[in-house]
Amino acid sequence: MSLTANKKALGRVDGPEWKPQERGTLCFVIAGGKILLIEKKRGLGSGKVNGPGGRIEQGETAEQAAIRETQEEVGITPTGIEWAGELSFQFRDGYSLHCSVYRAAGWEGKLIETEEAKPFWQGTEEIPYDRMWADDEHWMPRLLAGEKFRGWFEFDGDRMEWSRMEKA
Repeated sequence: MSLTANKKALGRVDGPEWKPQERGTLCFVIAGGKILLIEKKRGLGSGKVNGPGGRIEQGETAEQAAIRETQEEVGITPTGIEWAGELSFQFRDGYSLHCSVYRAAGWEGKLIETEEAKPFWQGTEEIPYDRMWADDEHWMPRLLAGEKFRGWFEFDGDRMEWSRMEKA
C-alpha cells in the first residue's frame, strides 16, 4: 500500500476524524538550567532519550499519570507541575497516540534507575536531539522557553514524514 493510500485509510493526524488508540503523558523536571531526561530501556522508543512518561490508566487524569509514571520510572515525585502542551502521533503501521506534556519546577525523593529507564540530568542548552525522536527538536525548545504548544506528527517507523506545530 502506498503512503498516500495508507494516510487516507488512517486519516490525517491533525484532521477532525483522527482518534488516538492510546493516551499518554510525558513529564520533564526543569530546574537550575538542567532538565531530567531518561534513556528508555523498553517499550516504544526503547534506546532513545526522552522524559519520564507512559500510558494514562483508566480513571486517572493526564496529570495524575504524569506524576505516577515519573515515580515508577525514576523514583521521584515531580512538584510544581503544569501542563505544557499536547502531541498527537500517527504511525504508518496504524498505531496512534495522544500525549499530554507536563513540566515540573521541582521534585521530592531520590532519583533511581529502574528496569524501564536510566535517568540523567542534562543542561538545557545541550539537549541530545540526535538520540531522541525526530519530533522533539520541534517542540522541546518551546517547552524549555515556558511556552504552551500543540504538535501533530506522522511517522514511518523512526522516520518523521510530516509535522505541524502551533502555540496552545
